[in-house]
Amino acid sequence: MSMLALGALFGIVTLLFMFSGAPIAFALGSVATLFMAFFMPASALDTVTQNVYEEMASITLLSIPLFILKGAAIGKSRAGQDLYAAMHVWMGRIPGGLGIANVFACALFAAMAGSSPATCSAIGSAGIPEMRKRGYSPGFAAGIIAAGGTLGILLPPSITMILYAVAAEQSLGRLFLAGIFPGVLLVVLFAIYAGLRYRKEHALAEAEFKRTGAASALLEQESFTTRQKFEMLPRVVPFVLLLIGVMVALYGGFATPSETAGLGALLALLLIATIYGVWRPTDVAPILTSTLKESTMLMFIIGMSLLFSYVMSYLHISQAAAEWIVGMQLSKWVLLASVLLMVILLGFFLPPVSIILMTAPIILPPLKAAGFDLIWFGILMTIVMETGLIHPPVGLNIFVIKNIAPDIELRDIIWGVLPFVVLMLLAVLLICLVPAIATGLPDLVMGAVNAPR
Repeated sequence: MSMLALGALFGIVTLLFMFSGAPIAFALGSVATLFMAFFMPASALDTVTQNVYEEMASITLLSIPLFILKGAAIGKSRAGQDLYAAMHVWMGRIPGGLGIANVFACALFAAMAGSSPATCSAIGSAGIPEMRKRGYSPGFAAGIIAAGGTLGILLPPSITMILYAVAAEQSLGRLFLAGIFPGVLLVVLFAIYAGLRYRKEHALAEAEFKRTGAASALLEQESFTTRQKFEMLPRVVPFVLLLIGVMVALYGGFATPSETAGLGALLALLLIATIYGVWRPTDVAPILTSTLKESTMLMFIIGMSLLFSYVMSYLHISQAAAEWIVGMQLSKWVLLASVLLMVILLGFFLPPVSIILMTAPIILPPLKAAGFDLIWFGILMTIVMETGLIHPPVGLNIFVIKNIAPDIELRDIIWGVLPFVVLMLLAVLLICLVPAIATGLPDLVMGAVNAPR
């Protein structure tokens, strides 16, 4: 069988398994095992478990369940609601301050928990009802939380970035640093949009009041005393200090990523025990159960994805595809645009974990040959994959929002998140025009290497 026919068959069989409704891990593992049986030596099937183990035997991957434990500990406590309440109180006087407070609360919680669904759930369960009670339209309120939740895979510690660092064989420390300024850029863009959208809704509410005399809750003014503001800090500051401490331990060279993840998890458990009294076995059990379930699911997907990539590599499908892409002699920016468009399309159906591990062997060699910095590209790819969390048909965060606010129509949620998708694509364009947004901080802290040409 020619390489073209083999590659086409591999792709078609993969799509058939994906669209069969089988869980992603089982679909990828089944395709890999099937092709091992038909196109690889018979002894290959005897080494499936060994191959999966060898592919996963990375000390960097050890940090994933530990970061999940840290996120579960924070997510299962009232830390998210308290963080949201503190941001609301401190930003109450700013026009649109409630929406902007939700954006900042999502960013901070995402940086502490490292999980998009956890961020949506923790901040949204408090933020969406409060915004709607104060007159924000349902779609606008849902869009802010859904988009803010996506920051969980960009702001460190990010499980998605850990996997990209493994797949691309890049420094995890540099990748984490590279995500900070783009994350801040997205926060600023989201906050600006939230402020502008609030002004529009406020103007419409004023016009409606003048026309009919019906006063919207959006027109009510709310103020907080200095005492109230400072009363909100004791429960929030320790978690912010935890975030800072973890970052200092990692980037200061005091601990490896896995050690940092373990330290963060232990400190998070200690904080929720001290601040919220979450220390009894009945309180801790849901945290450990959630961590075990999510870690098992994620590691199983990673294992099967790595086996899938191993089979592609053994059959020279990924190498042939990469050579074909290079042979097309596309200009570097057309190549980049094509790759990012492919990632967007894959995001319609696949989670970021599978996209990274399935596509890395194919897309990274041509991009490296074109002169792109793979750390810089990792940030672009992460932001593009963020859009997959909030655009249909899969849009994980959309369904998280629907779960915590079932009375909001799915149509309103989708229309509410689309402006944020546009803002993310704008951020991608800005990072392409000014690569230092992503590469400046890691170059400053760890020295300049592999700058994009």
